[in-house]
Order: sequence, then structure tokens, then C-alpha cells
Amino acid sequence: MSVPISALFVGLNALIAFALSCIVVVERTKTRLWHGGTERDVEKQPDYLAAPNPWAKLIEHYTQKFVRTKTADDGVLQRKVRAYGNFTEYVLLGLLLILCLELMSSPPWFLGVMGSALTVGRIAHAWGLIKTYGPSPGRAFGFVLTGCVYICGATACLYSGVMGLL
Repeated sequence: MSVPISALFVGLNALIAFALSCIVVVERTKTRLWHGGTERDVEKQPDYLAAPNPWAKLIEHYTQKFVRTKTADDGVLQRKVRAYGNFTEYVLLGLLLILCLELMSSPPWFLGVMGSALTVGRIAHAWGLIKTYGPSPGRAFGFVLTGCVYICGATACLYSGVMGLL
């Protein structure tokens, strides 16, 4: 059975996840915090530039040319890591709900609304988390949209499951 609506939203959200991971990589390069999210997380780690391997030398050479290094931990890396983490944590179950509903022949308009709400909600949440420390309208809007997808999707799955058993 073909699942084009689910495939569309899986592909779209995969590209967003990749973009968020690139945002984290760029921030790690700027801060030189390769593991963890704060300077304290890396205090116990060895200095990779003390005796760099050829790969580290190459990366350091080009990042020094093209990426401005940050001199202080401003918390942005932590927020970007959490934006990616939250995205991947919530999108998977949302997409699974949409896939189940599509396999149960739910109306395409409903699946489109669910997929759009999930995608827009997760983008809004990530944006709000990256740009603002603490509560923000983007985070709240994203949480509400994602919650609606979870509640509507779970309810529809439960209904279809019960009706299918009867």
C-alpha cells in the first residue's frame, strides 16, 4: 500500500532535522565545544589541538578562515542542541501517528492538517528555543500544535483500533 502523505512529511521533517543538526555543528565549530553543551562539560576532555591528528589540523585550518570563534559560552549551543533534540524526540511519534492513520485510510485532508501542524509546530518550537532563553511564543505555539497532533492522532488511532476490533 502506498503512503504518499506520510512519505511527504517524513521527507520534509528529515530535511528539517538535518538543517537543525547543521546548525548545531556550526555552533560547535564557533565555540570549539565538541562534546557537551557548556565549557564546564569540556573541562575534563583533552585538548584536541595539543597534538592534533591530520583531520583535526585540516578542520582547524579551514574553520579559522571561515568561522568566527566565540570567546565566551553564551548558552546558544545548549539551546541549539536542545532544539535538535526536542525536534527528534517529538517528530518521530507524530509521524508514526500519521503513518498509522494513513494505513487505516484516514481522509487525506486530515493527514495533511496533522502533518502540517506537526511540521510547523516543531519549526516554531525550535526557532523559539534557539532565539530566546526561557519561555517564548514560538516554543508555546510549537508545544500547543504538537500537543494537538498527539491528542487528535492518538484519539483517531484509538477509535480506529477499537472499531477494527469490534
